[in-house]
Amino acid sequence: MSDPAWPPLNTLKTGLACRCPRCGQGPLLKGFLTIREACTECGLDYGFADPADGPAFFGMSLVGVVGMALFMWFEFTVHPPIWVHMVVTLPLLAVACLAVLRPLKGWLVSEQYVHKAAEPEFTSVGAHGEGSPWKSRDPR
Repeated sequence: MSDPAWPPLNTLKTGLACRCPRCGQGPLLKGFLTIREACTECGLDYGFADPADGPAFFGMSLVGVVGMALFMWFEFTVHPPIWVHMVVTLPLLAVACLAVLRPLKGWLVSEQYVHKAAEPEFTSVGAHGEGSPWKSRDPR
């Protein structure tokens, strides 16, 4: 599962804390969402880490479901005017989406490390379609 010199760590704990998935000590991110080149503690190269749009998707989905439930509860119980939603609800949803990005990115990178995620490698197992009666031999 991991390098024999390093015991496997809880991906949720190290990921949500934005710590190195191998040693659990070094910081994973520099700045707000930029992944470091390597761990400052154990030297793990973070070249494998590419969560792409995963954190944004999961963050918006999570905040969208919970936020919409709270929005509906607020709307049906308080009945505020629309400007209250523009001033209160919309900024709260935006802040919540930004707040969950770092922990979700850390968690996804930890999962990639534990499961040894890599770029897909495609290989052909033969000449697909050769000899098929459906393949036209003469284009005319």
